[in-house]
Amino acid sequence: MSGFSEFVYHDNELYVESVPLKQIAEEFGTPCYVYSRSALTKAYLEFDSAFSGRDHLICYAVKANSNIAILNLLARLGSGFDIVSGGELLRVIKAGGDPKKIVFSGVGKNIDEMRLALEANILCFNVESEAELNTLNQTAKDMGKIAPVSLRVNPNVDAKTHPYISTGLKENKFGIPANEAERIYQSAHQYAHIRFTGLDCHIGSQLTELEPFMQASSKMLNLLDTLQSQGLAIEHLDLGGGLGIRYTNETPPSIKDYVSALCASTQQVKQRLLIEPGRSLVGNSGILLTRIEYLKHTPARNFAIVDAAMNDLMRPALYDAYHEILPVARNNEEIKNYQVVGPVCETGDFLGHDRKLGLINGDLLAIMSTGAYGMSMSSNYNTRPRAAEIMVDKNTIHIIRQRETIDQLIATERILS
Repeated sequence: MSGFSEFVYHDNELYVESVPLKQIAEEFGTPCYVYSRSALTKAYLEFDSAFSGRDHLICYAVKANSNIAILNLLARLGSGFDIVSGGELLRVIKAGGDPKKIVFSGVGKNIDEMRLALEANILCFNVESEAELNTLNQTAKDMGKIAPVSLRVNPNVDAKTHPYISTGLKENKFGIPANEAERIYQSAHQYAHIRFTGLDCHIGSQLTELEPFMQASSKMLNLLDTLQSQGLAIEHLDLGGGLGIRYTNETPPSIKDYVSALCASTQQVKQRLLIEPGRSLVGNSGILLTRIEYLKHTPARNFAIVDAAMNDLMRPALYDAYHEILPVARNNEEIKNYQVVGPVCETGDFLGHDRKLGLINGDLLAIMSTGAYGMSMSSNYNTRPRAAEIMVDKNTIHIIRQRETIDQLIATERILS
């Protein structure tokens, strides 16, 4: 079974911490996302303790899961935050996050978002183009502010991951080539309302090998040495995120091995180290709980039609991503080869192909490792209200997002007079 030990069977019933998932389905309905506070806390503390004395800041990538209860728990643990929109900034602040621990990434920040972040006095803007730098400089000037900036360098490193989540190759839209970044840093005097405070890179997501991280780190250290030799004062080195998790047969490095490798590769660096983990903090801390509506047997295939769909969990349709699917109650039904699909009117609406399961109508299934990019990527396609979200803390159940209603979905729409 993937992930931490907070999702385990007791007497053939699947539990989250001390709570049977069946109880959650009965109280809150399905589909719903269920998270373990213990798993989330363990993952953060594993990152934090792995730095063992190094000056560091862990900036959780909010896009992975932006529920304010999760953001609040991480803020209380001391986490910083990596945001990619003004909306995420407001979420973090509402959740009690410290703006001085926020870095703002993303290639398309608009002026309103820049103003919000400048007013909040965030730690740093991770700037991804010269055009963006010019706009930020002018926006800061208009506000009488100085904007703290890291240039996000594109190190042209192959992350060996899915092409949709690879961000560190020269053909990707992200970052600035190293030679251009060096030129921009050298022209700092041209930007009266910019203060260059850091150096940043991020090469992709769901990386399962250390080598791409080490390549990127080496290239960043070379650039850092060059900038320092030219008298530029760089205060922090941001090495991004991207550490993968185990969904099925992957063997990613442990959090400890990953952080230890980064620390070893930057041993001579006196600057503060920043990292931006997302999936590796929350991915295995959550599951999607769903109920079988119908079993449909055809001459070609067996279908388990469930009440969760691609609008609830986009990753299988978008990336052909694999999520382990477990029965909430183990039974003695005949094992068959099932296609686990949802009710949305798309052939791409599937949660798992060719799963060996023994099922009956009404059974509950747990779609594992969905704490990251599950709820945060969900939609209302087919006018389907988004799922409820539940956080379990030992034997206590907290609802951290109510299930949407149809009335809420259409409340902002207007018929022509």
